[in-house]
Amino acid sequence: MANADEILHVVIREREGVLFEGDAWAISSVNDVGPFDILAYHSNFVSPLNEKVVVHIDRSTHKEFEVNKGVMRVEENRVEVFVGI
Repeated sequence: MANADEILHVVIREREGVLFEGDAWAISSVNDVGPFDILAYHSNFVSPLNEKVVVHIDRSTHKEFEVNKGVMRVEENRVEVFVGI
């Protein structure tokens, strides 16, 4: 796992419940402009999503979630993803 000061808390939700909740080193996704990454201390950010969300647990472990439509909100090292909206 990354150093404590490099950690993001991530929650990925869909209508039926929580798909993922935990800490991560980075998040990668895709919006209408193209691919992007979120690291610790990213500025506040809201974006529609398409394709996927990849949660990088650490520099070698990740979990990938398919996203046809969704929204990501980043605020104070907390990332919330709402899938299927």
